[in-house]
Amino acid sequence: MNDKRKVVYDSLNRMEVTYEVIEHPAVFTIEEMDNLGMEIKGEILKNLFIRDDKKKNFFIIVLCKQKRANLKEIRAKLDSGALTFASEEYLYKYLKLQKGEVTPFGVLNDEQCEVKVVFDSDIFSFDKVGVHPNDNTATVWLSPYDLRSVIEVYGNEVRSIEL
Repeated sequence: MNDKRKVVYDSLNRMEVTYEVIEHPAVFTIEEMDNLGMEIKGEILKNLFIRDDKKKNFFIIVLCKQKRANLKEIRAKLDSGALTFASEEYLYKYLKLQKGEVTPFGVLNDEQCEVKVVFDSDIFSFDKVGVHPNDNTATVWLSPYDLRSVIEVYGNEVRSIEL
């Protein structure tokens, strides 16, 4: 097991969170995830790493896979400056992740708890959601409430908004 995954599994185990892991080939898009046919486990989540125009606020936006992220709408709900996708350099700087590995679990690598996690409130209607364990060759299935709890316990700011 690689170190990026170990951080996630150790956190889940420490909090006694019930989860299941499915190994799979590396995937980089929601379409590639869909082609794996894992929907029967629950809702696969889309995760976007964005920043404000001043490069002072960074966010992971977590939403249902079929939704499109309207950055202007998200900006208004977060009372933020203009939003855009953050670069791969910032992704690595803050979360120690590479392109295709964006996940809310990335904040477990955010030593200063600088990245805010914003959940689409609709994800809480599912029993199970699937996200990468800081590596895009596996998917962790767990309750969306447990996912949020892991992030809150770690110390990053968490918000839920309607998207």
